[in-house]
Amino acid sequence: MPYYEYRCDANAQTLEVRHGMSEVLTTWGELASRSGTPLGDTPADAPVEKLLSPSMPMTPGAAVPSTGCGAGCACGRPA
Repeated sequence: MPYYEYRCDANAQTLEVRHGMSEVLTTWGELASRSGTPLGDTPADAPVEKLLSPSMPMTPGAAVPSTGCGAGCACGRPA
């Protein structure tokens, strides 16, 4: 299952949660429950927005994602 970031404007928090691709969280209560975060003073029905995050390509067999930086990379960082 992929990870998604959601933002709640009511409390200015951004949380990362894991869920199926067809599932969408729409309220702070749903997001807090899924992430194990206390509701706090934020109403459970406060809306949340799914953020678009860049994907990180994975190299087969690698333990960490490939960032594209390496020898000869345009960013100039050494490999």
